[in-house]
Amino acid sequence: MSMVIAFAGKGGTGKTTLAALTVAYLKRTRGKPVLAVDADANSNLDQVLGVEMPKTIGNIREFLTQNISKLPAGMAKEVWAESLVQQALVEEEGFDLISMGRPEGPGCYCYLNNIFRRYLDILSGNYDYVVIDNEAGMEHLSRRTTRGVDIMFIVSDASFRGVRTAGRLVELARELNLDIKKMALVMTRTNGLPESLEEEIRASGLELAARVPEDPLVRKLDIEGTPLTQLPTESEARHEVERMLDVYLADWPG
Repeated sequence: MSMVIAFAGKGGTGKTTLAALTVAYLKRTRGKPVLAVDADANSNLDQVLGVEMPKTIGNIREFLTQNISKLPAGMAKEVWAESLVQQALVEEEGFDLISMGRPEGPGCYCYLNNIFRRYLDILSGNYDYVVIDNEAGMEHLSRRTTRGVDIMFIVSDASFRGVRTAGRLVELARELNLDIKKMALVMTRTNGLPESLEEEIRASGLELAARVPEDPLVRKLDIEGTPLTQLPTESEARHEVERMLDVYLADWPG
């Protein structure tokens, strides 16, 4: 059974950075297959991981919608769709990556989305760990079928709005009746928090999993366009994320 780790939160809080550091941590410490899922249409998990992403699920969905009449002779629609999705899977040493791409345009995609959901569920089952860089809402997670989420890290920057958004995401997850076994808060850019914000964190009802500081080493790699998988061991952000994962993954076999 795969362990599913998801990151959610408002844009600009560092979800993609945390997801990339988690993939690197699992690759280095667990030595088991990892599937990274870029489920944020505005994300760049491929760049942060140093991977070329030639196709996304969104690209394939549009292609199939426009070319469904060109279905190869003797091939079922499901088989054709799944073969194309397989081409969107980028295989790297220690992890694979698939990107959802942009959301649907006008028109009905229900049939294709059902195929994609089924395929992604099957695909996820082939990995020991699945790391999802989620969009600000919960839509992609609500479209998952049989597989839930073991740990949802809700990410907030050091602001009242960020923490309150995190609380609303918890409410949304419950409204959507998502299968999420555990949710915890990750605070980013936490080089000192006022007591009033500490009170807001406690009021959110979320367990505080980590306080990730503003890290000049992360900023340096971002400016250079260098993958965060190359973040040195002396990085304070990397150290705090790894401490968090040591705690939350301690009871998971492997």
